[in-house]
Amino acid sequence: MKIGQSLDYSNLAKPPTADADALKGAAKGAGRAAPSAGVEVTVSNEVRAMKQAQSSDAPDVDMAKVNAVRAAIEQGTYVVNPAAIADKLLANAQDMLSRTSR
Repeated sequence: MKIGQSLDYSNLAKPPTADADALKGAAKGAGRAAPSAGVEVTVSNEVRAMKQAQSSDAPDVDMAKVNAVRAAIEQGTYVVNPAAIADKLLANAQDMLSRTSR
């Protein structure tokens, strides 16, 4: 999970809309009646699963894991893996740079 990344699924169930004047103009040019309003959209099973997972009542934070890490820190047994942190930082930076260079 990347820090600050938020996924927005609010517009998944809404079909795209077309400009009504553009549709009428296209229909006149073709000599046909105006097409029906709306466009058929198919949502993949993966997107449906993500939407369901997002709307579930499960908390965003695993409190058992938080409490375990807190206890390890308090006991002085928590071990930080700097190589793993560096790898994640580099991967996140590379991902961000690849998105901005397009």
